[in-house]
Amino acid sequence: MSLGKTSLFLTAGFPVWSVLVACLALYQPDLFLWYGSEAIAWGLGLIMLGMGMNLSPEDFTKIFKEPRILALGVSLQFLIMPAWSALLSWILDLPTELAVGLILVACCPGGTASNVVVFLAKGRVALSVSLTLCSTLAAVLLTPWLTYFYAGHYVPIEPWSMLKSILLIVIMPVVLGASWNHWYPQSARSVAAFSPLVSVLFILLIVGYILAAKRDTIFENGWILLVATGLLHLGGFFLGYLGGYLFGRQTQECRTLSIEVGMQNSGLGAALATKHFPGMSLAPTPCAMSAILHCMMGSLLASIWARSNSRGSDQ
Repeated sequence: MSLGKTSLFLTAGFPVWSVLVACLALYQPDLFLWYGSEAIAWGLGLIMLGMGMNLSPEDFTKIFKEPRILALGVSLQFLIMPAWSALLSWILDLPTELAVGLILVACCPGGTASNVVVFLAKGRVALSVSLTLCSTLAAVLLTPWLTYFYAGHYVPIEPWSMLKSILLIVIMPVVLGASWNHWYPQSARSVAAFSPLVSVLFILLIVGYILAAKRDTIFENGWILLVATGLLHLGGFFLGYLGGYLFGRQTQECRTLSIEVGMQNSGLGAALATKHFPGMSLAPTPCAMSAILHCMMGSLLASIWARSNSRGSDQ
């Protein structure tokens, strides 16, 4: 098996690795405590750099070729998830720190893992990549201000400081990667072939570190954390599909919208929670739990939809 195919195989197993890492982090925390909170932002920056290296100027111009469905996807992302997380926090009467973390991750854009899941679900991969790019760009303004709007009554929030963090750890690496791909396409393609695997590795390290560092408090709040995060993503997948259906989109597009809305950039949420809420030890934990659950749920959906496509083609 070639290195490229090995990379794709390991990347496709992301849900399995995430569950394994979660178990190891909770029961053998020393395996991940070496990573350190300061490394979270650096890891996320490398993930965003890899995303940028897979982008070309044509990817940015494609945004203007399908403006309606892209506007629909981004709108569903930022209208549904933050409001749904705030409602869940109120219904479940979450502790302040968990509520802030849940709302923060819900206000984050779609993550690169969604592109892999859309591929496995036989959805529209190009649309998924465009939606991830659009929501990431929109997140520069929307993530800080939506977090302020929905979580500001729990704790003082500085949206301008959060905006600066997103520029530094998300937009700057994406622009750098895209520029690298434009000026040095051959070397960028060589490196980008392994960027999905590198992204998976750093997401796992971030998740593993947070779960290991917050092990005791997670055991104390395990069930409510699991229920809140699970319902957040379950609602995102369902309402994302429903939104596409109500606007008359095709089945393949509805599935893509479902996955894009239901899966967040949990690494970004973890980085922001760690940096901007250092006194709230539980705030990053919904982000870590989100990374595990949305990949498991998204992969399950992908498997069901892929099988339904296969049955349809056999008939």
